[in-house]
Amino acid sequence: MDEISSIFSKIKELLVYDPTNPMLFSSGLFLFLFAGFAFFYRFMRRTVMLRILYVVCFSLYFYYKTSGIYFLLLVALSLSDFLIGHFLSRTKGQRARKGWVALSVTIDLGILCYFKYTNFFVGILNDLSGRDWLAFHNIFLPVGISFFIFQSISYVVDLYKHRVEPVHNWLDYLFFLSFFPQLVAGPIVKAHDFIPQIRQNPVVVTREMFGTGIFLILSGLFKKAIISDYISLNFVDRIFDNPLLYSGFENLMGVYGYALQIYCDFSGYSDMAIGIALLLGFRFPENFNSPYKSATITEFWRRWHISLSSWLRDYLYIPLGGSRKGRGRTYLNLFLTMLLGGLWHGAAIRFVLWGAWHGAALAVHKWVTTHFSSFRRMGSEMVLWRRILGMIITFHVVCAGWILFRAQDMNNGMEILSQIFHNFNVALIPQVVSGYGVIFALMALGYVLHMLPRTTEAWGKRVVTALPVVVQALLLTVLIWGIMQIKSAEIQPFIYFQF
Repeated sequence: MDEISSIFSKIKELLVYDPTNPMLFSSGLFLFLFAGFAFFYRFMRRTVMLRILYVVCFSLYFYYKTSGIYFLLLVALSLSDFLIGHFLSRTKGQRARKGWVALSVTIDLGILCYFKYTNFFVGILNDLSGRDWLAFHNIFLPVGISFFIFQSISYVVDLYKHRVEPVHNWLDYLFFLSFFPQLVAGPIVKAHDFIPQIRQNPVVVTREMFGTGIFLILSGLFKKAIISDYISLNFVDRIFDNPLLYSGFENLMGVYGYALQIYCDFSGYSDMAIGIALLLGFRFPENFNSPYKSATITEFWRRWHISLSSWLRDYLYIPLGGSRKGRGRTYLNLFLTMLLGGLWHGAAIRFVLWGAWHGAALAVHKWVTTHFSSFRRMGSEMVLWRRILGMIITFHVVCAGWILFRAQDMNNGMEILSQIFHNFNVALIPQVVSGYGVIFALMALGYVLHMLPRTTEAWGKRVVTALPVVVQALLLTVLIWGIMQIKSAEIQPFIYFQF
């Protein structure tokens, strides 16, 4: 009896929310639960409402496992914007329609600001006043709140601009907002791309979709759990925690390592999200397109976190005036868009400075391409030597920004730069390379795979698609087993969970 009670107690511990261990795509628990979910899902391909309810329940449970009781916030937000959208679609007067949009944006950004920026603004006000006259609050940040709020805002704005038809069933809207593959870290899916897929009947998962989905899950797990987690725990974190303990070369490699880590972490998550969605019969847009191949900073932002950069363009840059109000205003709009994009990433000065760095870089590149005809916006428009030189320069501009993004504070970032420029110590390089052989090998592998042509990825998808389902499952099992064998600690949370 005690044994049975102990078993049930352990199962309960696994199934209830644990704030110290939120559920991840790369965790064994998720893979186990998803396998059970997928088994029953396949019997619901032709039962629309049952399928929608089933997916919504699993999605809410998934969010409960990442943020606890705050899954109710997601439900409340979906109801709020669904009702606003309903009234907006029935309103004819332009002024009243703008009022509904303003109400939605006020509610959504009000929620976001409370959870994400309260203490940030408290700190600023206290600093300006010279005394602590406002108290800091212990506010829990729900995982992925920025993503689903941005997604909800896009629906109301698109409805106002007649880009999308109104959703007539609240459950459909909750499905759109809570769909678990992209819920906590994107990609940010636009309503007109996703909502029409919700009521497809039957759900069709072609062999190409299934094979591509398996390939993307394999790719994502490899990038996240093998490359990103390993170099983070065993090298990058150590460098950024104590840069003065390491030579300039080690600090430089730490910056290069972080550039690879954050790419593999986030693109790995996106790959898994897109892959899981494909297995369920839904298509998401691409979120990363080999960003470190970019030959200009403009091209970088067309390849990095594509769903966010397009959202910032459509719902911030263009409403600010875009490039329609003269060159000076264009540069200012680029700068402000990225400044706010930096603030979106986190309530800290370093994120604001990171956004300002990219905003200034985009504005400078816009000015250069406007005044000098020999400069191009995209690498595909350049001759080979210019493209290679552009890739090297752009990569290091991005890496300089990553120092601001990752450093604990400005002093920490300056220490890293100081070590790189004043304590490089070339004589130590062979010793460092020898001592970090596995780390540097993984980094080299990551960058080589990143730089491979798109045809290589397409070939990999075709190969995996052609394999029997049993072999595909075996590949996935072997990879998961390998991850369990090599990981030196618990699987690390996705970096973008904090956003």
